[in-house]
Amino acid sequence: MALRHTANDRRGDPFDITSAAVALVDGHGTIRFWSAKAQTLLGYPAAEVLGRPATAVLAAEDSPASALAGARRVRDGWEGLITLRHRTGRRVRLAARGCPLHAEQGSGWLVVACDVVSSREWELDQAVMRGLLEESPIGIGVLDTELRFQWVNRVLAAMEGLPHGNGVDGTAASLRPGEVPPAVDWQARQVLMWGQVSPALEHVTPPPGLSRRNAQGHLRLRSSFPLRDLGGKTLGVCHTAVEVTAQDRARERLALVNEAAQRIGTTLDLDRTVQELAEVLVPRLADFVAIDLFHGVLGAKDLAPGPVAHGTLRRAAHLSVRKDLPEALVPVGEAPGYSAKSPQRRCLTTGRPIRDPVLDTTTWWLTGDERRLDKLVQLGVHTHLVVPLRARGATMGVVTLLRWENPDAFDEDDLLLVEELVALAAVCVDNARRFVREHNAALALQTSLLPPDLPDHCAVEVAYRYLPTDAEAGVGGDWFDVIPLSGARVALVVGDVVGHGIHAAASMGRLRAAVQTLADLDLPPDELLAHVDDLVLRQADEAEAASDNPMVIGATCVYAVYDPISRKLNVARAGHPTPAIAHLSEPVELPDIPAGPPLGLGGLPFESAEIELEEGSVVALYTDGLIEASDRDVDVGFERLCFALAHPDRPLEEICDTMVRILLPDHPRDDVAFLIARTRALTPDRVASWEVPADPRAVHEAREKTACQLAEWGLQDLGFSTELIVSELVTNAITHAAGPLGLRLVHERSLICEVSDTSNTSPHLRRAQSTDEGGRGLFLVAQVSQRWGTRYTARGKTIWAEQPLPGCGPR
Repeated sequence: MALRHTANDRRGDPFDITSAAVALVDGHGTIRFWSAKAQTLLGYPAAEVLGRPATAVLAAEDSPASALAGARRVRDGWEGLITLRHRTGRRVRLAARGCPLHAEQGSGWLVVACDVVSSREWELDQAVMRGLLEESPIGIGVLDTELRFQWVNRVLAAMEGLPHGNGVDGTAASLRPGEVPPAVDWQARQVLMWGQVSPALEHVTPPPGLSRRNAQGHLRLRSSFPLRDLGGKTLGVCHTAVEVTAQDRARERLALVNEAAQRIGTTLDLDRTVQELAEVLVPRLADFVAIDLFHGVLGAKDLAPGPVAHGTLRRAAHLSVRKDLPEALVPVGEAPGYSAKSPQRRCLTTGRPIRDPVLDTTTWWLTGDERRLDKLVQLGVHTHLVVPLRARGATMGVVTLLRWENPDAFDEDDLLLVEELVALAAVCVDNARRFVREHNAALALQTSLLPPDLPDHCAVEVAYRYLPTDAEAGVGGDWFDVIPLSGARVALVVGDVVGHGIHAAASMGRLRAAVQTLADLDLPPDELLAHVDDLVLRQADEAEAASDNPMVIGATCVYAVYDPISRKLNVARAGHPTPAIAHLSEPVELPDIPAGPPLGLGGLPFESAEIELEEGSVVALYTDGLIEASDRDVDVGFERLCFALAHPDRPLEEICDTMVRILLPDHPRDDVAFLIARTRALTPDRVASWEVPADPRAVHEAREKTACQLAEWGLQDLGFSTELIVSELVTNAITHAAGPLGLRLVHERSLICEVSDTSNTSPHLRRAQSTDEGGRGLFLVAQVSQRWGTRYTARGKTIWAEQPLPGCGPR
């Protein structure tokens, strides 16, 4: 009964003073304290026994000596069975412990008691625990959450060659995680990650020098489980191991298949998967194994079904029991050069395994291949086995096994076992190949959707980094952009689509295209994000309507517009980290930009903020993967970012390298994209502006001022076309809009002409009829300018037109 309920009851020490009967007896034998549990066991309320001698609760017919006859001395106190009298008069047998007390008021005894049944159950539990830990043939060890051994018994210490304590408490020397045996470390990690792990059979290699056929193999059954406190918190891991002697080959093979299922395909890395297969085969089944894959497999290409008569093989992995293999061994990555009559080529052509139980100089396929024959003779190879690596109907390569130290020839049982192991590995290899193919496709798609090269702009100097995450996490939806705007301004964009993979990359492409289109309309940052939010909502509706729900529907974005004339940065963000600004004369700033909701929530407003910058300041826009990469502590990430951006006068590429080095580990867990821009300013002598009266006679004056300004800039060659543009735009504003009117010329890498008015009505280009007296103004502007357009402001609109400077091509 005690054993059956031990685990379920979580029974504690019955002498725990929080649950046991407690009495305090002074040096004169008088009871000074009586607990509620004591009242439960003996029936006396505290009021009846306090102040009375302790002998009052002894059995009436027993003397104090006989009542305490079952007790014995233990160090300074005593423990054992005592006989007391219940309030009803019956005799009560209790297990008790006494401890002397010494205080200023005098000495006494603290007595703790419980019923005999609970005491014996506790003693039995302790005996079971001691026997299980120290006397049973089960190896037991306890690791903490840092995967360090804290306790091992003799059995496990002997199995693993671990240091052991004095044989009583089993205390082990502190072992670093790397010193814990790999099988123990793997199971313990699985327990800490997932809370449970399946038992595993491990084959223990027989002593060297014995035939695998005749040697008595051993199986080791391993199991691990979490150790938790009463609140459910994980305190560590208990690992157990039991050695079982393998009496027949079937059990040994079952253990090997079981082990292979756990060891092969632990990652989606192709190179690691084939190496895991080699490690399972050597030395259990072969003294040497070579795994050769077709070039298309290594390149994650599509494969044709069925056997393959031709194709380029590459050595993917090999492993040997010897560390001093001949130099003639084919290096990994090179072609093995199998002849047409070799077992490897015949195996690939037929799709069937080939077994040579006896291999010697008379073997027919070695005749004429002196190089390979010399190599096999040098190694002492006496038996040969070749198995095709096939999965899902496609042949991916071939596995070659050799024996020279193992005296047994490959037999039919070996062939069946190797075929099963290779088939298991083939599925893992194909999974890795398919994953690499999808990952490469997604990466290629995302790279094609990102700008191949950022434009050179007069307003900013830019640099960037895009670092995709590792292969296991997949490609993400990070993007960045630099978009030229009218009036010599520029838009800086960084965004992040939720999720990874090809659908995230596709969604990113749609959002980037939408941002570019809306930016071309010269919308303010907050209004632009509101339109993009509507697009993400429509994507969400499409995803719900799709049967397989393929689309990614969440994103964050920061959109900033910099004006080199006013030196102001207008920023809005949608659930994205705030930009960082490195000033020349002040510490790095993380401005308080209204956060805004992530894109795709809908119904919530976006706000923008305007920041004035000095020329030469550096603005950094980035995805959250940058500041969360190191240890998921965002505050630490921001501190490191500020440190990396210090001294903004450095070259931008050097700043990018510093950010990568300080903020990112070797293998980030999320995609990282960031864009940094050093601001430039247009000096006042490159900008000319005038107010224009709403009077038709002002058109002539506007043309004259334009001509004078062009002469001052040395741009007389643009005089005719610019005066035409000014004349038509000012005339349209006077005719169709209301004052005040403004005319501005900007001389940067192109010549920009802008006319502003207070009307919100947008002009449009149309084809005038031959009988029309007007309507050709914008048509003429479009013909003589490189590009033109309209942008709206808080006070109306601005119509602008750009012309390339003489000797300069289009931007």
